[in-house]
Amino acid sequence: MPVLKPKMFKESEKSNVSENIIANLLAFLLIMVVILFAEAFIPWLMAKDAISERVNEFTEAGVSLDFSKIRDISAAVVMENKVFIAMLFCTAFGTLISIFYCRFGEARPLRSMGVVKRKAGIHYLEGALVGAVLMSSIALGSVVFKVNDISLCKNVKYGTILLIIIGFVIQGMSEEFIFRGFLMNTIGGRHNPYVAIGVSAVAFSLAHFLNPGYNILVFINLTMFGVFASLYMIAFDDIWGACAIHSVWNFLQGSFYGISVSGTGSVESIFRTTAKSSSVILTGGKFGIEGSIFTTIVLVAGISVI
Repeated sequence: MPVLKPKMFKESEKSNVSENIIANLLAFLLIMVVILFAEAFIPWLMAKDAISERVNEFTEAGVSLDFSKIRDISAAVVMENKVFIAMLFCTAFGTLISIFYCRFGEARPLRSMGVVKRKAGIHYLEGALVGAVLMSSIALGSVVFKVNDISLCKNVKYGTILLIIIGFVIQGMSEEFIFRGFLMNTIGGRHNPYVAIGVSAVAFSLAHFLNPGYNILVFINLTMFGVFASLYMIAFDDIWGACAIHSVWNFLQGSFYGISVSGTGSVESIFRTTAKSSSVILTGGKFGIEGSIFTTIVLVAGISVI
């Protein structure tokens, strides 16, 4: 195997991080709890009354509610434009908390997270193009093979879509800072780089475990996305391209092609993608096209190239 030792891993070596990988993972889990609370607090305040009302409607009608039903009710409320946009913007807390912890908790420089000024803009634009090619290949490939159908939406709220674009820029950056800039580079500075890539990719996939439609193919695909983003970040030795890939991947999937993003449901979009096939392997089912074999094929190709 080739040696993977980017400058950001070498910078991470200078930190006061434990040599024990279990301690590293426990610290990450603790910070993740803080991040999840910070990101969810405002959207929860906005959505809690509506969720409570809908739950009461079901219970008063004599309908028994299990976890999956309550999850679906909550997801439907959260996907309403106002709450959804607030949720995307609140993911900024993930970026800020990750940076704060790595800078002061682990005593490592921002460079160790992939925060580099040189060619930042160019690398971000290149990553945006890569993200667009990846997601468009997946979405349009499913149309070519008559698995899905794409149609233009009527009465599109472009102002809302603009806010969603900004939100996805923040959200994609947040997840890259958490799982790559923080977790991968913490482990990469102390352990085998392939272990760092694998652990961060699996952790990224498992973070979606409670989303509707999560299954073994979804696990594989999200893990591969994590591997691709990790290798891309290592290849360019900064975080900006990976941030752009993640943001554009999610935006095109949700608000351009009109596909459920990671099982979260439909949002305001320019196009709407509808399934013509009943095969979950081909369509991704409730999780969306990220859980389809088309995503598997495109990510295998992307990982091979990078």
